[in-house]
Amino acid sequence: MTKKLFLQALSKFFCGVIAVGALLFLPAGTLWWLNGWVFMGILFIPMFCAGIVMMFKNPELLKKRLNAKEKQTEQQLVIKLSGLMFIAGFIAAGLDFRFRWTTPPLWLSWAASAVFLLAYLLYAEVLRENTYLSRTVEVQKNQKVIDTGLYGIVRHPMYSVTLLLFLSMPLVLGSVVSFVIFLAYPVIIVKRIRNEEKVLEAELAGYAEYKKKVRYRLIPFIW
Repeated sequence: MTKKLFLQALSKFFCGVIAVGALLFLPAGTLWWLNGWVFMGILFIPMFCAGIVMMFKNPELLKKRLNAKEKQTEQQLVIKLSGLMFIAGFIAAGLDFRFRWTTPPLWLSWAASAVFLLAYLLYAEVLRENTYLSRTVEVQKNQKVIDTGLYGIVRHPMYSVTLLLFLSMPLVLGSVVSFVIFLAYPVIIVKRIRNEEKVLEAELAGYAEYKKKVRYRLIPFIW
């Protein structure tokens, strides 16, 4: 662990808190929004704890995830579309609360919160299984194919987990309008996976054989 990495991680964390808070609560027109605070809590408290763990146990992984910049043009488009989806979805959730466009039952928000936290645990497991994980599509030095654990079920468990995370977000916030916007994510992630698999098959030894062993990319028995 270095002081520079610690400050960088802390800075990005608090910038994320401020940005998401602004996107939610400014459109909502109030800070008195229980769903908004529940979401902020279940998003950022586990994230902070995970960052502390990585800081001490695997600082190189934390550094890679903080400094990653996508180089491929096709993947840059995917990142931009994802960012646009988040901005639009969070703003829509705030406006939905403010103007009461939709009012899903409270139990749905609590159920979505449980799914979100479960997905967070699965995400931590994916990070534990694969220390080569990066936020960008690339093959790293000495990288090997991981085919055990969750990687023995689907080829891209990280994306499977983010599917649960992102589709549960708008429901935690209690917004059907936002959920409709977040339905763009499966389409976006399919585009990313198709391109990523081309890169991995061309550059990562053993990946072609792994594809034959593990048939499903994202969701078991579906795709």
